[in-house]
Parts: sequence; structure tokens; C-alpha cells
Amino acid sequence: MNNQSPENLQEVRAMIQRHKLNDYIFSIIGLLCLMVGLITLLTLFIDLILQGYPKLLSLSFYTDFPSRRASSAGLLSALVGSSLVMLVTFLSAVPMGVMAAIYLEEYAPKNWFSDLIEINVSNLAAVPSIIYGLLALGLFVYILDLGQSIVTAGLTLGLLILPVVIVATRESIRSIPIAIREAAYAVGATKWQVVYDHVIKYSFGGILTGVIIGMARAIGETAPIITIGALTFIAFLPPSPVTTSAPFLNFEWLSSGFTVLPIQMFSWLSRPSEAFHVNAAAAGVIIILVTLIMNGFAIRMRYKMRKNIKW
Repeated sequence: MNNQSPENLQEVRAMIQRHKLNDYIFSIIGLLCLMVGLITLLTLFIDLILQGYPKLLSLSFYTDFPSRRASSAGLLSALVGSSLVMLVTFLSAVPMGVMAAIYLEEYAPKNWFSDLIEINVSNLAAVPSIIYGLLALGLFVYILDLGQSIVTAGLTLGLLILPVVIVATRESIRSIPIAIREAAYAVGATKWQVVYDHVIKYSFGGILTGVIIGMARAIGETAPIITIGALTFIAFLPPSPVTTSAPFLNFEWLSSGFTVLPIQMFSWLSRPSEAFHVNAAAAGVIIILVTLIMNGFAIRMRYKMRKNIKW
């Protein structure tokens, strides 16, 4: 028996309409905010392209060393330095971050100590990058005496993205349904078999996304690199990591001086000549493009891997 009066039904319908209107208004406001950010970024990016396109189309800009003359200045040392620093960053942060996240999510007992670690990891992800630069200056440069080198820069940026990798990996692991674990245990799988064959496999797309986003953040960082003493003008390349004689590996490059793309861009911007500002604009375009490509690749890989997963 329906005890609701027509007046109550009208009130309910009016309330639903008000809520729908509020949802619509909020969606419009959110879309406008998104468009403001995107249009601003697109405008600045187009302005950089228009300012720096003469250098972007020049092959010598990528193959020449920096110079006191803007017309012959290039990005070679910065490109090589950024690549080597990112290599050290990846090797120092990604394995440690992924293994730490797996331990915290799958093996660590749920007590006050693990809660304390979780809180600190989340807080470290929001610490300003200059703090990591000051920490690295005291620890790596002065205490461990690693000097102002590639290994110092890589370890510094590794510390910077380590919390990001841990948080992203944990969130990816948490998204795996508990039924997957229970089904594996039901057929006699061990704890490690469940983690390795199922949890990591199904969460690999999210883990990879977190790693790439962390690396994309590291490649554009300037403050911690300046703090540890990166060179603003360098006209030589570090020793090659690969040699032609056994054992075919060379580690002298780890202690070499370096510069990176953001530092080179900062150096050119500090010059009064307009020609150097054109070089800086071209370098800024390259940094943005690399960041966008890395983020796009992360999104693509995550979509592809999730599409192939059949729960």
C-alpha cells in the first residue's frame, strides 16, 4: 500500500531536480577550471615554440656543446648529462620503491610502526624538492664525499621520487581484488607465488605508470640539482659507460661533473642577450615534450595492460 501523498512525491521530485541541477553546475565549473589550466599551458607552450623554433629545427643545436656565442651553443652535454642522471635515478629509486611498497602492502604487520612508516612516506611525497637538495648536499657531498657528480645528482633525484614510486605502487597493489589472492591460496600457492605471479602481474600497469610519472617529475627538477652544485657551463662529456674491452663497463662517469637540461636552460635565461633566450625557449620546449611523451606513454601502457587483464 502506498502511503505517500502527492505533496510528498512532488517534494521528492523537486529535491531530485535540485540535486541534478547542482551536479550540472558543478560539472560546468569543473570543466571551466580544467579549460583555464589547459589553455594557459597551451598558450605558454605555443609561445615557447614560436620563440625557439629556429633552434628546434637545427641539428647542430642537439650535437654541439654550450658556447659563449648563442649562435653556436648547443645542448649536447645537457642531453647526455640528463640521460646519465636519469639512469642513476631509475636504478636507485625504482627497485627500492617497488620492493618497499610490496613489503608494506603484503608482508608488513599492521601495527603502529607500519602506520608510522605509511604516514611518513605519504608526507615525504609532498616535501619541497629544495629540501632534498639540502639533504643531499650534507649527506652525499660532505659526509659521503661523493662530490658534485652524476651519482650525487642521481641519488638526490632518486630520494625525491622514491615516495612517489612507493605510493603509486601501493595504490596499484590495493586495486587488485582480494578474490585473486584467495583463489591462488585455494590451489596451494605460497605467499611469494601469489605476490609474484598474480599481484605484481596484475598491478604492473599501475606500477609502471607511477614510475614513469616520477621519472618525468625528476627530469624537470632544478632546485635540488642547483643545490648540490651542478655546472652551468660544461663543454665536455663524461666518460662512456660502455668500453670496447672487458668487462665492457666503465664507472668513471659516475664521478664526473655534469649539467642537465633545466640547468642549461637556467644558464641561458640568465644571459642578457636575446639570442640566448631563444636557446632557452627551445630547451624549454624539449623538456615539456619529453615530459608529455613520458606521461602519454605511461597512460598508454596502463590502458593497454588493463585492457588485457581478464578478471
